[in-house]
Amino acid sequence: MSDRELPQQWVGQPRPDGEETPIAAAEEHAAELASERHPFGKPGRRFDRRSPFMIGLAAAAGVLVTLGATRVVLAAHQVLLLVAAALLLAIGIEPVVSWLARHRVRRGFAVTLVFLVMMAGLAAFLWAAITPLINQGQGLLTHAPDQLTHVENKYPVVRSAAERFHLEDKLRNGLSTDAGAVAHGLVGAGKVVFGAITSAVIVAVLTAYFSANFPRLRANLYRLFPATRRPRAILIGDAIFAKVGGYVLGNLLISLITGVLTFIWLAAFRVPFPLVLAVLVAVLDLIPLVGSTLAGVVITLVALTVSLPVAISTAGFFLALRLLEDYLLAPRIMGRTVRVPAVVTVVAVLLGGSLLGVLGALLAIPFAAAVLLLVQELLYPRLDQPLPQQPERSD
Repeated sequence: MSDRELPQQWVGQPRPDGEETPIAAAEEHAAELASERHPFGKPGRRFDRRSPFMIGLAAAAGVLVTLGATRVVLAAHQVLLLVAAALLLAIGIEPVVSWLARHRVRRGFAVTLVFLVMMAGLAAFLWAAITPLINQGQGLLTHAPDQLTHVENKYPVVRSAAERFHLEDKLRNGLSTDAGAVAHGLVGAGKVVFGAITSAVIVAVLTAYFSANFPRLRANLYRLFPATRRPRAILIGDAIFAKVGGYVLGNLLISLITGVLTFIWLAAFRVPFPLVLAVLVAVLDLIPLVGSTLAGVVITLVALTVSLPVAISTAGFFLALRLLEDYLLAPRIMGRTVRVPAVVTVVAVLLGGSLLGVLGALLAIPFAAAVLLLVQELLYPRLDQPLPQQPERSD
C-alpha cells in the first residue's frame, strides 16, 4: 500500500457523495502532491514576517510564552533543581565514561561500572562509619552545653561574650524539648529523611539516564543551532562541558582529600568528635570559599575545648590547608578547566546560595565559568570591533 492511498482508505470513510465537492477535489489534488520525497507535499510560500499582523502575533505569542515559562519554572523549581543536579553529575562523570568508551568499553557498561564503583565506595564508608557518626553526632548535641561551660571556665573572654549574648541559655533551650515536641520533631525528621532519599534516588536515576544518552543529548542540542554556526557552537559547548566536568570531579576529589586530612589532624590532637567534624568539613568544602572558611571557624571553636594552643594550631592548619587547596590541589586536579576570578566566585556563590540554597551555591561556579566563556568568545569580540572609518569630506 502506497503513501498516497493511506489517507483515502483509512481516514473519514465513507465519503459523502455530492455534498463536499470542493473537499473531494482538494483530496484528489493532495494525492497528486504526495511523493516519496515529500509525502506531505512541498512546503508553501512563507508568511510575510514584516506584515503588521505577523509582528503583532509574534509579539503577543512571545509575551504569553514568557509568562507561561516563568510560571512553569516557579511551580516546578524543585524538580528542575533535581534535573539540574543530575545533569551536572552526568557532565561530571562524563570524562571517566568517555575514557572507558575510548578504550572499547560499551557506553552502557561504562556507566554501570562507574555507578557500581561509586555505590560501593559509599556503601563501604557507611558500613564503616555509620555507627561512629551516629554516636558522635548524638554526643556532640548532648554535651554541647557542657563543652560551652568548660570553655567559659577556661577562658574569661568567652564567658563574658556568652553572658552578654546568653549563648548557654539559647543552646539549652534549643536542645531541650518536651515529649510532644520530640514526637513532632521525629515525624518532621522522618519526612525530611524520606524526602532526601527520594530526591537522591531521582537524581541517581536521572544521572544514569543522562550519562547513558549523553552523546545523543549533545547531538540534539547542537542541532538547535543553524548549520552555519554549528561548528563554533560545538567548540564552545564542548569547552563548557569540559569546564563543568572538571569542576565537579575536581571539587569532589579535593573535598575528599580535605576531609581525610582534617580527620587525621583532629584525631592526632584528640579533638572531640573527629569523624563528624571531618564529614562536616568535606561537605562544606564543596561550597567554594565560603564553605571552607565556615568549616575552619567551626572546627577551631570545637578545638578550643581542648586547649588554646590546639585551637590556634587548628586555625593555622586550616589556613595551610586552604593554601594547599588553592595553589597545589586545585591547579593539579582541575588544571585550567575552571578559571574564574575570586571576586566573581564570591559573588556567584552568594547569589546562588541566596536564590537556590546549597545547590545554587554548588552550581554557581560552573555557571559563572560558562557565562565568562560566552562573554569572552561572543560578546567581547563584537564590542571590540573597530569603528568603520568615515570617508574624508572634501571642502
